[in-house]
Amino acid sequence: MAEKIKLKVEKREITGKKVRFLRNRGIVPLHLFGHRLDSMALQGDAATLQKVVSRAGHTRLIELEVSGEATPRNVMVREVQKDPIKGNLIHVDLYQVNMSEKIRVEVPIVLVGESPALKIRDNMLYQDLDSLTIECLPDKMPDRIQVDISGITEAEQAIRVKDIVLPDITILNEPDLVIAKVSTRPVEVVEEAKAAAPTEASAEAAESAESEAKTEAKGEAKGETKTEKQ
Repeated sequence: MAEKIKLKVEKREITGKKVRFLRNRGIVPLHLFGHRLDSMALQGDAATLQKVVSRAGHTRLIELEVSGEATPRNVMVREVQKDPIKGNLIHVDLYQVNMSEKIRVEVPIVLVGESPALKIRDNMLYQDLDSLTIECLPDKMPDRIQVDISGITEAEQAIRVKDIVLPDITILNEPDLVIAKVSTRPVEVVEEAKAAAPTEASAEAAESAESEAKTEAKGEAKGETKTEKQ
């Protein structure tokens, strides 16, 4: 379990279209919501919030300190809106979690280790799944799931969802789905066909040229015969 990330914010009075004035001052509007919780309008420093969002992603717990409140809230990033041109934050939604209730989150997969099968030049590693959907208590939520591929020793061997065991965590993906697999590099037959095509065309062109040459030679021979007879 990774260390919690802390974030300090303030309650927001400005709403609607007027929030653009906040953004001009380097302040990002936020909304906090959750189970049995009325939505709260908040605001935070843009630079600080950018760092927190980048670090937390959608899987890390954030210890949210709201000005005027004595007890921090446990939240996670639910949605992030960015300016399509500049890329800076324009709005963030936070979700307050209940530490005694399980939540469902999609967590990224990171392949680790070295597969002996990849020492063979013709073998390639394919990753079919980039993330897993899991369910667990908030304090058991991993920020990533490491999948060790060192057990793949030969081509066509794969690691499937059912091979992953995570304590206190339920994986909701289909058990037989392939996460990673080593396969033999496909033969590029298309390139061979393309290479053969010009050769066939050249042969046809050569035959055509030879036929034309013979026709011209016959014509010249007939012309010479007629001249001799005259």
